[in-house]
Amino acid sequence: MMHADLIDQHDLLNQLRSLGFEVSGSADEACKAVVCGLNDTNVRALKGLVEKLYTGSATILPAVREAIDRHLLPGLAQFKHPSPH
Repeated sequence: MMHADLIDQHDLLNQLRSLGFEVSGSADEACKAVVCGLNDTNVRALKGLVEKLYTGSATILPAVREAIDRHLLPGLAQFKHPSPH
């Protein structure tokens, strides 16, 4: 029997929680919430997670990939470091 590694909504939420994000709901809702709370520390961790997901051997389910593409990638690309006072 063949076993495929899949990244589903539950897996994504668990991985986001392991980075310290408080998320719930769907993958889409969680990704939306995550980009609203980005800071210098968690943006690096989130970039690492997205890179790991996209370069790993596991299959990302379509709804999860769409949520990442729609919210996380643009949020990471647009993240601006706060200017020091």
